[in-house]
Amino acid sequence: MRDRRIRLVLAVIVVAMAGVGVAMAATRSTSATNGTVMTARVGKFGTVLVASNGMTLYRYTPDKKNVSVCTGACAGYWPPLLVKGTAKPTAGSGASASLLGTTMRTGGAKQVTYAGFPLYYYAGDKKPGQANGQGFEKTWYVVSPNGALVTHAVKASGSAGTTTKKKSAWG
Repeated sequence: MRDRRIRLVLAVIVVAMAGVGVAMAATRSTSATNGTVMTARVGKFGTVLVASNGMTLYRYTPDKKNVSVCTGACAGYWPPLLVKGTAKPTAGSGASASLLGTTMRTGGAKQVTYAGFPLYYYAGDKKPGQANGQGFEKTWYVVSPNGALVTHAVKASGSAGTTTKKKSAWG
C-alpha cells in the first residue's frame, strides 16, 4: 500500500514538473519575438509563416476572425504570438503586411493575427524549422504566406498543400 502511494506522489510530481517546463517554454517563445512575421521553408510543408526567431507559427481552427479561443492550459502548450503595448506587428520577408493585424486576448495582451486569425507557437517545437504541432488533433496547422492553412505536405510538383475550397474554414 505504501509503495502505491509513493508511486502516485512521484507521478504527480512528474506531471507538475512537466507543467512548469511548458510554462517556461511558453514564456521563452512569446518573449523571443518582436511581432515580426516572415516566411521560411519548414520541412515537408514548404514555405510557411514563422516568427522573427525562426519558430514556426500555427493557426487553431476553432478560432474565429479576431477571436482566440485558446486560453488557459491551451495557451501553455500553444503560446500566442504577442506584441507589447502600442507596437504593431511587422511583415518580414515573404509575409504580407496587408494581412497582419492584432486582436485583444482575455487579460489585455495583443495577439498577432494573419488574414484575421490569431497566430501561435507550439511549445513542442524546440528549434527553428520544426513543425511538431502540425495537424495536432486535426485542429492545429501551419499557415501559408497567403493566409491559408497548410493541411498536408508539399506535393512533389512543389505546390503547397493548402486549404482553399471551403470558405467556411475562414469564418
